[in-house]
Amino acid sequence: MDTSDFLATVPLLSRIAPEELRRFAEFTREKQYPKGSVILFEDDPGDSLFIVRGGRVKVVLVAEDGREVILGVLGVGEHFGELSLIDDQPRSAHVIAMEDSTLLVLRRDDFRRRVEATPVVAWALLSELSRRLRRADGKIGGLVLLDVPGRIAQLLMDVGEEGGTDTIDKPLTHQVIAQMIGASRETVSRTMREFQDAGLISVHRRRITIRDRAGVAARAHARTAGSGGPPAPDPASVMPITRGA
Repeated sequence: MDTSDFLATVPLLSRIAPEELRRFAEFTREKQYPKGSVILFEDDPGDSLFIVRGGRVKVVLVAEDGREVILGVLGVGEHFGELSLIDDQPRSAHVIAMEDSTLLVLRRDDFRRRVEATPVVAWALLSELSRRLRRADGKIGGLVLLDVPGRIAQLLMDVGEEGGTDTIDKPLTHQVIAQMIGASRETVSRTMREFQDAGLISVHRRRITIRDRAGVAARAHARTAGSGGPPAPDPASVMPITRGA
């Protein structure tokens, strides 16, 4: 698949005419990142949009003691860095390759020129930012109002809806889930076993399938008052951050 055909599969650019996509493709650069390498550091200059063409990356915040909180896991066709295209501010989080990854890079100045020539791209960008803001509101509410099983259920529902299927294509380890919802890996493992025993989900080769969508949705909406803050992160989640090649 050539670059312009691939860009047509990216939701942010999917409504653009083929001839305009070919112009976008002319400005993109392809870069390779090995597993574990840092693609962006928080506070790096924000001068490009990145689109995942192959592999997976995670967007993370890292505390001073090295603890990670995963804000998102992005796969093929997903993108990051769009905020900096608008406000010229530094990067707000680290982005790390979870496996060998191929990214398309579009510099801010080139992107802005194409947006000015094609207003539909600006509307697509606004729609994407609105979607992400709504998701962020939902995540914040979940962290405050849901217990750990509720947060896991909500995460599974959200990831399943993103992929449009009950089988989650993004392999999510218990450690990754723990870092995404602010829980310990042991608690996540125990809850996932309980979900499987109850027939809510099945797991095969790290692929999670939602078997009882209504049951998972009900668990995601079971709110616990006064449950306290999230458990301390699993010590195994502490990872040093080093710049990749």
